[in-house]
Parts: sequence; C-alpha cells; structure tokens
Amino acid sequence: MINRVLIRIRVVQIVFACCHSETTDLRKAESELLLSLQKSYDLYYYLLALMVELTDAYKQRIEARKAKLRPTEEDRSPNMRLIENLFIKQLRDNVYFVKYMADRPFAWSEHDAFLRNLLDNILDSEAYKEYAANNDHSYEIDREFWRKIFKQIISANEELCNTLEDESLYWNDDVEIVESFVLKTIKRFDPKNGIEQELLPMFKDETDREFAFKLLRESLFNGKEYRALIDKYTKNWETERIAMMDMVIMQIATAELLTFPSIPVSVTLNEYIDISKSYSTAKSASFINGILDSMVKDLKEEKRIIKK
Repeated sequence: MINRVLIRIRVVQIVFACCHSETTDLRKAESELLLSLQKSYDLYYYLLALMVELTDAYKQRIEARKAKLRPTEEDRSPNMRLIENLFIKQLRDNVYFVKYMADRPFAWSEHDAFLRNLLDNILDSEAYKEYAANNDHSYEIDREFWRKIFKQIISANEELCNTLEDESLYWNDDVEIVESFVLKTIKRFDPKNGIEQELLPMFKDETDREFAFKLLRESLFNGKEYRALIDKYTKNWETERIAMMDMVIMQIATAELLTFPSIPVSVTLNEYIDISKSYSTAKSASFINGILDSMVKDLKEEKRIIKK
C-alpha cells in the first residue's frame, strides 16, 4: 500500500529535518522513517474504520429515536439499509481488519461531532436517497454505495484533514494517497472471500521496503558528495538564496539517480519536481528541473548514469 511516492516524501522530510538540526544520526533517522511509514499504514485502517463507525453512529441514532417518549412512525420504522449493508458487515468481520484494530487500537470515539456532521452530510446526499429507495439489496449495490460515499462525501469533507491532524502530524501529507488505496480496497471486496478478504499489505513487496531504507541511507551517507556535485551547477546562484528544501530534494534525487539503476531518469526527475511543487517555493520546480537536467546530461556523458 505504501508506494514509492509516499516513501520519497517521507525521506525528503527526514533528510530535511537532519539538515535543519545539522545532525546525522542514521539509526534515529531510520527509526523515524519506519514510524512515519507505519503511521501512513495506520491511516489506511483508520479510514476503513470510519465507514464502520458511521454505520454504528447511524444505528445509535435510530435506537435513540425509537426510545423517544413520543416516537413518530418514521422513528418506529426507520430505513435499515445502512445498518444492513453487506459490504460493511464483511469489512467489520474481516480477520485482517479485526486483528489490526486489536493490535493497534485507535478509534473515532473522540470525534463525535465530526461523525455526527459527516453522517448528516451522507443522509442528506442524493447518493443516500437513491440507495435508501433502491429495492435491490444486492452486495454489489451495497459496496458501490460506500465507494461512492467515500469518494464524493468523505474524501471531500473539509473537516476531515483537521480531524486527522489531531490524531497524527503525518496524516495530512498522506491523506490523498491513502484515500486512493481505500477506494481500491472497496472495489476489490468480493463476497466470495468472506471474512478472509485480503486487505492491502503495508508494502507491495520487499523491494519497496528496501528502496525506502536504501534511499535514506544513500542520501545521508553521501550527502556531502551529492551537495558538492549540485554546487557545480548552482555557481550562478548565491548559496544562501537557495531554499534548504530545494537542496534536500536535489540531494535525494541525485542519490536515486546514481544508486538505483532500474529506475528510469524521467521517473526520478518527475517525482522530485512534483514534491518540490508541494513542499518548496513557487519557483522551485523550474529551478530544480534545470539543475538536475544539466547534471544528468553530464553524468550520462561521464558514464556515471547508464540508463534511460
């Protein structure tokens, strides 16, 4: 689930912190990297759990209305489609979901106001009204309802980022990427798999985990060498006027260019230019692109980079 886009962002943040503090404790940096990636994976489960929590919040609301002194006919006979949703039942009982939530307990219980408001938004939506009126009680309809709700209402909710920030400083950087994986997971759910429906693993395979730690080590171990190389292409720029984040991004991009022969040059350049757009100045992308492009041309001529 944790892809290389997210890994690169985390390595940039950690190397930036090391440069800012002028310390390079590799063991501490590696621990920080693993912690931050684990937090990203936690968010995946936290967002899956949100759909279950919303279902439970609706059930509690129904029970409270039934218990009123003078319940209306609607209170006595509420629409039960949300509570009986087959996709949510499968997710709630999923063995991997249950185990993870038991091993790393976190819940939405401290965000009652957020849950109430989000539930109101769902119940007021056209998607819910169509779902509640639909007499087709198939698994596919139930799963598609939550895929649509997650994409159109939960992901678009402005308060979600504030709520996530209260739980973890890492999560706001991750939320869009992790949301895409939650949607992928919903789409993959199949009733034939029952409670053993596979969820996404933390890493797609061991190579992604190795990529994360090798990129961090190379960026820190050989940081002076990479910065000296970058300096050759920034002679027309006053060092103090170059944003520290720009230097860090170029340092890590250089590490990737020189030590990962299987990653195409264009992929590396595009990834770090995109990171600069989110984490550095407005002019950083064009600056970094120009410096790295010139560097790559020379490194190819010197045969230090032998790849497309």
